[in-house]
Amino acid sequence: MEFEQPMKPLLIQHPLKILQVNTVEKEGGAAVIAWNLYKAYALKGYYSYYAVGNKQSSDDLVIQIPELSLTTRLKRLEAKFAPLWVIRGLVKKIQKRQKSHRQEQGWENFHFPGSRKILQLHPLQPDIVHLHNLHGGFFDLRYIAQLSHKKPVIVTMHDMWLITGHCAYPLDCKRWKSGCGDCPDLLRYPPILADGTARNLHRKQRIYRRSNLYLATPSQWLMDQVEKSVITTSVIDARVVNNGVDTRLFKPAPKEQARLALSLPMEARILMFVSAQKIKNHPFKDYRTISESLHIVEKKVEPSLPVLLLALGQEGQTEKRGNVEIRFLPYVKERSDMALIYQAADIYIHAAKADVFPNSVLEALACGTPVVATAVGGIPEQVEDGQSGILTKPADPTDMANAILSLLENEPLRSEMGNFAAEIVQKKFTLDHQVKHYLEWYQQIHESRNQHVLPNN
Repeated sequence: MEFEQPMKPLLIQHPLKILQVNTVEKEGGAAVIAWNLYKAYALKGYYSYYAVGNKQSSDDLVIQIPELSLTTRLKRLEAKFAPLWVIRGLVKKIQKRQKSHRQEQGWENFHFPGSRKILQLHPLQPDIVHLHNLHGGFFDLRYIAQLSHKKPVIVTMHDMWLITGHCAYPLDCKRWKSGCGDCPDLLRYPPILADGTARNLHRKQRIYRRSNLYLATPSQWLMDQVEKSVITTSVIDARVVNNGVDTRLFKPAPKEQARLALSLPMEARILMFVSAQKIKNHPFKDYRTISESLHIVEKKVEPSLPVLLLALGQEGQTEKRGNVEIRFLPYVKERSDMALIYQAADIYIHAAKADVFPNSVLEALACGTPVVATAVGGIPEQVEDGQSGILTKPADPTDMANAILSLLENEPLRSEMGNFAAEIVQKKFTLDHQVKHYLEWYQQIHESRNQHVLPNN
């Protein structure tokens, strides 16, 4: 089952109508999850549609959330009743001053009025609204309260932004537990210009107090963080729903066949690493540790053994270090092509500083490719250390290099781990498991909502 082509729903067999909402359509971790759910529900006969801040396909049921700023509305009026350019110019100056003042104060921008129209973007009203990533300049967080009293709202957290004063991952900072303030890193994504973190987190807390939300996290690790946070006051029900991978696409295959299709060397040991953004500058993907670990590998690996790292997510000149080659490649959008690369690889490397439950790790495991990854966030819930891969200390090139070397030099161990990895994914982390869990939960929420009127907070 591949979800790359635009597809209209099959015969509608279930009355439940489901709306997914995300920043972008299908690039990046949260987008892949939302896109797969949207398509899977349609295949199962549900009326499924998808509202996004940035539409990337021609799919009729993927709906662009409109930009409805005052400036945009004035432009439309001007087109009909020109001239309004004097008024528009004045409004733009006022808005610019207001925006500049808030930015200078370190406020997060919630003013995206188009997102308040998501229930009006399609003639059929949804029975369930499933929100995914809400940062990225497209969604008015203040609208959650009103929306959650109109429709059942599930929020799947793919990072920690909803419970911090500005960042997606606070890393070692614990200030979010006590209200933020004195932020140690204002430039951490999403960046702000000044320390408005305490105000930002307080604003979020006030929004949640007025809301009735159902909350999901892909990992128990993230749920543990949620339980220490300001969002708990609004949660009716919270569940861990692991991300799932489409194992009809991501599955083991002969490496020789995959390498032949990709024109990759048969004799090399192939490592790979994936990032949807530029890997060298990604704030949470620690490419430096990978690079330094390969320096160590190059000095210790058997000189006659060629090692090739496929670094997907950034174009650049190939680097050669002795018998170790680093080949930079653009991010691969076609999921079938990505599956082929996992199948061709001997080891998948993931040196994250922080991560919740990365799709790339699941996809590699599903293809029977053992994983060497840092033991951060929810990754230890995916990789069984010593069985489907090896967990290493974060930001420790020596530890990662030793793990890579232990697999490079032991083909039986790689094969054993790869077989175990594919079996574990089939048992626990398939897209079918994820879809089943969400659909059952949707139905329970829908029936409960129809039986009870939720109190206003």
